[in-house]
Amino acid sequence: MLLLGAVGIAGALVAVALVLTLGAANRARDAALDRQSRSYEVMILTRSLGGNLAAAEAALGRFVISGDKALGRRFQAEWRRAQGEIDRLRRAVRNSPAQVTRIAALERAYAARGAELGRIALHSNYEQNNQALSAYYDARESAALARIARILARIDAAERGELARRSGEAAATIDASNRAAALLGGFGLLLVAAALALGWAMVGALTARRLADDAAAHERERAAALEAAVVAATERLEAEAAERAAAEATLRQVQKMEAVGQLTGGIAHDFNNMLAVVLGGLDLARRQLAQGGDPLRHIEMASEGAERAAALTRQLLAFARAEPLLPEAIDPAVLIAGMSDLIDRTLGDSIVVVVESDSAGCCIWGDRHQLENAILNLAVNARDAMEGRGTITLATGIATLAEGELGTAAAGDYATIAVRDTGCGMTPEVIERAFEPFFTTKPVGKGTGLGLSQIFGLVRQLSGEIAIRSTPGEGTTVTLYLPRHAGQAVDAAAPVPCPAPAAVAEAGYDVLLVEDDPRVLAATMAALRELGHRPVACGDPLEAERLLREMTATPDIVVTDVLMPGRTGPELIEALAPMLPDAAVLYITGYAGDVGDRALAGAHVLRKPFTLVALAEAVEAAVEQTRAPLPARRRA
Repeated sequence: MLLLGAVGIAGALVAVALVLTLGAANRARDAALDRQSRSYEVMILTRSLGGNLAAAEAALGRFVISGDKALGRRFQAEWRRAQGEIDRLRRAVRNSPAQVTRIAALERAYAARGAELGRIALHSNYEQNNQALSAYYDARESAALARIARILARIDAAERGELARRSGEAAATIDASNRAAALLGGFGLLLVAAALALGWAMVGALTARRLADDAAAHERERAAALEAAVVAATERLEAEAAERAAAEATLRQVQKMEAVGQLTGGIAHDFNNMLAVVLGGLDLARRQLAQGGDPLRHIEMASEGAERAAALTRQLLAFARAEPLLPEAIDPAVLIAGMSDLIDRTLGDSIVVVVESDSAGCCIWGDRHQLENAILNLAVNARDAMEGRGTITLATGIATLAEGELGTAAAGDYATIAVRDTGCGMTPEVIERAFEPFFTTKPVGKGTGLGLSQIFGLVRQLSGEIAIRSTPGEGTTVTLYLPRHAGQAVDAAAPVPCPAPAAVAEAGYDVLLVEDDPRVLAATMAALRELGHRPVACGDPLEAERLLREMTATPDIVVTDVLMPGRTGPELIEALAPMLPDAAVLYITGYAGDVGDRALAGAHVLRKPFTLVALAEAVEAAVEQTRAPLPARRRA
C-alpha cells in the first residue's frame, strides 16, 4: 500500500509537473504567436503607408497637369490618410524603443515632404503652372522623399528580423516543452499507477500541438493573403506611375492652352480699347486732312495707342516665359487712388468706399497688375461679407515689425495695405483656415476658395506677410504687410515722350527686304525710302536667291523677317551667305517662335512694331558691325 501510495503520489507529482509544463508551453506559444502577429501588422502598415504616399504624389502630379481642383482635394485626402497610417505604426511599435525612434524620424521626413508637396499644390492653386511643374520635377529628387523610403525600409527590415527572432524563440519554447514532456513520460513508464494519467496528458499535449500547428498554418495563409494584397497595391502604384509619366509628356502643351484660355478675355478687351484709340485717331486725322486742319494731335493719339498695344504684347510674351510682368517701385496710396473708378464700378452704388492714406510716400517693389488684382479681390470678398451693403475702408500706412512678431516676416519696415469691412466677420476657426486652398464659406457656385490663398501666395512671393483681424458681427480687416522699397515710385499715368522724327541718311544703302506679309512689306519699303535707302522688295523667301541674281547692285544689307512660310530668316541668311559674304543682316520680328534666340545670337534684331527712328538706328548699327559702309559695292 505504501508503495502504491508512493507510486500514486509520484504519479500525481508527475502529472502535476506535466500539466504545469504544458501550460507554460502553451502560454509561451501564445505569446510568441501574438508577437508574430504584431510583426506582421507592422510590416503590413509599412507597405500600406508607402502605397498611400505614392498615391498622394500621383494625385498631386495629375493635379499639376490638369489643374483639376478635385485632384487637389484627393491629394490632401491621401496625404492625411498617410498620417493615420503613421499613427497606427507608432501604436504598433510602442514596445520597441528602436522602432519608436525610427517612427519619430519618419514623422519628421513626412512633415518635410508634406511642406514640399504643399508648395507645389499652392503654385497650382495660384495657376503658376510652370513653377508648379519645375517644383514637382525637383521634388522627385527630394532628400525628404529618399529619407522616407530609407526609414520605411529600415522599419520593415527590423520587423522582419524581429519576426525571425520571435519565431526562433517560439520553436525553442516548444522544443523545451517537448523534452520536458518526454522526460516525464519516461518517469510515467516506471510508475504503473501513473501510466494512464501520463498517457492522457501526452494525448492532450499532442492535441495542443496539432491545434498550434493549425493556428500557425492559418497565420501563414493570412500572411500570404496580405502579401498578395501588397503585391496588388504595388502593381497599381506602378500603373499610376506610368500614367503620370505619360501625362508629363503632354504637360507643356496643356500649360500653353491653359495660359491662352486664362488670358484671352483680358487681352482681347485691352487690345480692343487700344485699337479703338488707334482707329479713332487715324479717322480723325483723315477728317482733319480733308478739312484742311492740323491732324498732328490725332496722329499722336493713334501712335500712343499703338505703343500701348506693343507694350501689352511685350507683357504677354513675358508672361508666357513665366517671368515677372512689370516689377517696379509702387506707392500704395497712389495705386489705390488710381483704382478708385475700377473699385467703384465693381462694388456697385450700395457700397460706400472710404480711402485713408498714412503711408507718407513710401514705396514697395512688385507688379502693379498683381497688386491691383489682390486689392480688388479683397474688396469683392468684403462686399460679399456685407451682402452688398455697407462701408469698405481702404487704408495705407507704415509699420515696423520685430523678428517673429508676425508670421514669417523678417524684422524691418513695411508698407501696409488694409481692407476693412462692416460685414458679418469670421470666427477663429474660419480665420485659421482662411488661406487654405479650396476652403470657402460661400454657398456652392459662389466661390472657389482660391482668392485668399492666391493673395497669400503673392504676399509671400514679395517677402511680406498677411494678417486677419475679425470679430463675428463686427466686420473684418485684412492687412497686407509688404517690405518698403528705397527707390522712387513710378508714375504709371506719366505720358510717354514722342520720339523725334528720324533723320534721312545722307547716302542710302542698297537693301534687300524679305517679308511675307504684303502690308508689312509695303510699310517697311516706304520707311526705308523715307530714310534715303534703296530697298528691293521680296515677298517670298524662296524667291530671294533668284531676285538677288537679277539685282544690278549688291545689297549692303539684308533686312528679313524671322518666321516665314517655307524658310525662316536664319535659314535664308545661311542660303544667301555665299552670294553676300560682306552684307550686313538685320532681323525684324515680333515673335521668334521655335527659331529661338540662339539662332539670332550675334545678329541685330529689331522688334515689331517699330518706329522710323528705331529702323534707322538698327540699319546703321547692322551696317557698322560689318565694317562695310558706303559707297555701296557694285557688280562689274
